[in-house]
Amino acid sequence: MKLSPVFQSLLTSAVFASVAVAQYATGDWSLVQEGHSGVSALELVVVSETTAVIFDKVEHNALQTNGHVAWATELDLVNKTVRPLNPTSNTWCGTGSFLSNGTMVSSGGNPIVIAGGNGLAAIRLFTPCEDGNCDVLEDQSVRRMASLRWYLSSARIEDGSILLIGGSWDNAIINMPNITNPTYEFYPPKNIHGYNGTPIHFPFLDETMNANYFPLFIQLPDGNFFVAANKQAMIFNWKTNEEVMRLPNIPNNVTISNPIPAGATLLPLRPETNYTPEVLICGGSSYPDDIPHWERFVMSSQEPTSDQCIRMVLNEEGIAKGWEVEQMPQPRIMSEMVLLPDGRVLILNGAQTGISGYTWASEQIGESDADHPALTPVLYDPTAAPGQRFSQDELPTSEIARMYHSTASMTPNGTVLIAGSNPNDDVEPDNEFPTEYRLEWLSPPYMTHVRPSYTGLPETFDYNSQITLDVDIPQDAQNVSVVLMDFGFATHGVHMDQRLLGLVSELSDDRSKLTVTGPPSATLYSPGPGYVFVLVDGVPSFGHKTLIGTGAQPPFDQGAFNNVLSQQPLYWNNWTAAHPETSDEERQLFSTISGQPAPTPTY
Repeated sequence: MKLSPVFQSLLTSAVFASVAVAQYATGDWSLVQEGHSGVSALELVVVSETTAVIFDKVEHNALQTNGHVAWATELDLVNKTVRPLNPTSNTWCGTGSFLSNGTMVSSGGNPIVIAGGNGLAAIRLFTPCEDGNCDVLEDQSVRRMASLRWYLSSARIEDGSILLIGGSWDNAIINMPNITNPTYEFYPPKNIHGYNGTPIHFPFLDETMNANYFPLFIQLPDGNFFVAANKQAMIFNWKTNEEVMRLPNIPNNVTISNPIPAGATLLPLRPETNYTPEVLICGGSSYPDDIPHWERFVMSSQEPTSDQCIRMVLNEEGIAKGWEVEQMPQPRIMSEMVLLPDGRVLILNGAQTGISGYTWASEQIGESDADHPALTPVLYDPTAAPGQRFSQDELPTSEIARMYHSTASMTPNGTVLIAGSNPNDDVEPDNEFPTEYRLEWLSPPYMTHVRPSYTGLPETFDYNSQITLDVDIPQDAQNVSVVLMDFGFATHGVHMDQRLLGLVSELSDDRSKLTVTGPPSATLYSPGPGYVFVLVDGVPSFGHKTLIGTGAQPPFDQGAFNNVLSQQPLYWNNWTAAHPETSDEERQLFSTISGQPAPTPTY
């Protein structure tokens, strides 16, 4: 099948301008430990200029809230302090994305473990606030998914709603045919393709069994999605529910999704290259994923992983050329890939051997199914020539092993926050790879330079609109540019929605004002939160937050919403049959309310 006319237009029209030569600030990197996360950072998302939200699984953290253990916190990025949050269901191995109005949606999870409720169908809302009084809003009698999902992925789409995809309806080290959920759905629910809010079958997830937890799902400039799982990849059109094109398989038999995951990101989208998309995937493993039910102790914590990095330009010429294969300085699974404002990619965290999990493999290290932590980050320059893209010597080495359930994220001030690690069934302070609460802050060399600053960013920034920023930049500045970033929602090495989009800008003659044009379309950057950086000769300003678009709520279909709540979630009967110990409280939670009007939710 052919690519869409919109995509063809983007890729074949005249190039906007000559490609700028990449410029990076010189100097030293630094790494410091400061602050504690309160709960182990299994999931991490920056929600404002000064705060981030951390989700853990329900376990025996020392931090308490409302008379029970806490499994979520709000982290003050400035003071490095936390306050407990209070989700009411288990957030273990869920996902997260933002709506167009700036509300963060945490979805999916796991059943009750110690406290809280069953999170498999959960929808949790968090709207950032300045007074420290905001909390997670959750009530599954008012809002929930249409199916049970654990290890699912999510993406914000062009109308500002969220697409939720994949996972399983029961927990296991690997997805398998008897527990898989090969469907997608939307929040808020949509009446689309003949499915009135209910899940839509996605055959690609049947084809990519067994290792297809947290499938890669990345929006392309035409609104279609790059999708990858296990050893396969495709382009998908959610509006027509069609596979647009099957892409070349992942080279050298390497699997790139959980439980032997690679890191992945879309490389920066630049007006200079007409926003041509290119995807980068690094790490993974060639370990076979078809061992029946992945029996315990068949796999080993010493199993080699892959040092393979692959990238592909996602236009007809690039797809015909196929994957370009490179090698990292060392192999990794569970690696984080974090975009820097200057367009480079940091590859950090993870392990050099084993699989992603705990208490399953032979030769466990404590309870960890992986070993040989990757302690030194790798810097990847996508603009450099092949063979010259990786560097590591100048980056600091950590003393903290960031193994399973680790996270990392870019922050508005330009540092990289590194957190988490808990390859254990519960809190374990004494294992070789313990439950980790220490936070680290990695500062690129640009943090040591005099940095540009600006004012005048409005609360909302609409498409193709122009704003004027008052800027303070050195008079001898040579290259001034503007980028818009989505830092993403980090979990298990996957960064849902992470994105860097170059914006067209023009500096005034007196170099005091910068006119910036908003994104050309909602498919290049979906409506919702974004952080705007002004870069001068490779040195970024602070990234101030705005809402791209108008800040309006996403479309809401009351009929589809009612239909979701009037039915038991997909696979609920499977769950109760497999778990006869299911409590009456849990059964009541998902009982149908057919005939009762569902309330219109707040976002």
